[in-house]
Amino acid sequence: MTDTTIVPVILSGGSGTRLWPVSRESFPKQLWPLVSERTMIQETAVRALGAGFRPPIVVCNQEHRFLIAEQLRHAGIAGARILLEPVGRNSAPAIAAAALLVAEEDPDSVLWMMAADAAIADVPALHKALTIAAQVARTGRIVTFGMRPTAPETGYGYIETGEPLADGPGAFTVAKFLEKPDQATAQRLVAGGRHLWNSGMFVFTARTLLQELDTHAPDVLPAVRSAVAGRRTDLDFIRLDEAAFAACPSISLDYAVAERSSRAAVVPADIGWSDVGSWNALWELGDKDANGNVVIGDAVLEGTENCYVRSDTMLVATVGLKDIVLVVTNDAVLAMHRDHAQDVKAIVERLKAAGRSQAVAHNRTYRPWGFYESLIQGDRFQVKRIVVSPGRQLSLQSHFHRAEHWVVVNGTARVTRDQDTLILRENESVYLPLGCVHRLENPGRIPLTLIEVQSGAYLGEDDIVRLEDTYGRV
Repeated sequence: MTDTTIVPVILSGGSGTRLWPVSRESFPKQLWPLVSERTMIQETAVRALGAGFRPPIVVCNQEHRFLIAEQLRHAGIAGARILLEPVGRNSAPAIAAAALLVAEEDPDSVLWMMAADAAIADVPALHKALTIAAQVARTGRIVTFGMRPTAPETGYGYIETGEPLADGPGAFTVAKFLEKPDQATAQRLVAGGRHLWNSGMFVFTARTLLQELDTHAPDVLPAVRSAVAGRRTDLDFIRLDEAAFAACPSISLDYAVAERSSRAAVVPADIGWSDVGSWNALWELGDKDANGNVVIGDAVLEGTENCYVRSDTMLVATVGLKDIVLVVTNDAVLAMHRDHAQDVKAIVERLKAAGRSQAVAHNRTYRPWGFYESLIQGDRFQVKRIVVSPGRQLSLQSHFHRAEHWVVVNGTARVTRDQDTLILRENESVYLPLGCVHRLENPGRIPLTLIEVQSGAYLGEDDIVRLEDTYGRV
């Protein structure tokens, strides 16, 4: 790739519920290292790193902004623009907002839209297909990538290829988009040889996309234009106007444009693609032992075949299992046959209906300064572990209903308590009475770890009055 006008646009709005209990709304699958040592969003961004690409635009919700910024920084991604959706409105409004931003600079720039959570094994082959797609996109086409099927998969949509494009060798018109089929239909489509999996990746110029949205989804573009026009900058983030964006219909780019456009084209590709949409997909992608098992974490397997076993906490032992998925986190266990991998979403919906916090959040909660996790909770008390990254600080705050006691386990803490500033080291502690104004900082070069004991009539996280905050959360 030598073209400097391609702008990667990474959509990071999904919650990945089919990979519960690891992936949850508070920390979805794109933020986890599921197929390599990098997280999914890091892998996605690195594919477009270097000559040939401009810095990416990442569209995400505001709850994940600091996590994504930190992960991009660790992956060596410089200059990324992080565009915050005030509410989720699916892919068409998200990519429209990115296209409007790019069009302010150069409407003929080529945008490469992709999800943050797909796996691609053959990146050179991806770049070769992208070269073809970019060439076709400059002729005014909306180009998608069609993955050559390796099985009659019912979890993907399909694309029926049309005639070859004279002005784009290696590309074809799109005859039809098809919804996710049943097993018999999927077998017929794969056997026919004219159908490809719909990867959800698109390539187009900003000008073409905005024209097609104006034609086929006229209720989308005006609201997004208003949201972009009313944007504001918050630290390193771009915040869309909330009222304008909320007025936009929720619709995917496939439904809004691709399936309605006469300009749709497809580039067939064989790049080792997977949307990593289930635990069975991770079993297929994983490194297997002699018995066909994929094992992540501390596990002992006896007489076990073709299983996916993952433990993020304790030792797991299996005996006599076959074709099973077993996933253990610190607050939930999932056990199922691999054939039912698509049914995990139903469990998440039942947990939500029951008001179970495990449906959407992990015990560990990440913040821009680090993270905390609850260790023990009882009547009028709670014990937490708090880890603050070097150079970071919590907000200056107070509480109406609880007092706190901090004990430093590792590192150095600078504590503001009303008018006093204290330096605490390992095994030292401080008491923060109810109502006092306080702040915790890590002035050192190693993570600060402390134990927090809360006591009071109400211990909810919303009992925080922020008086000053480095991260703009006041």
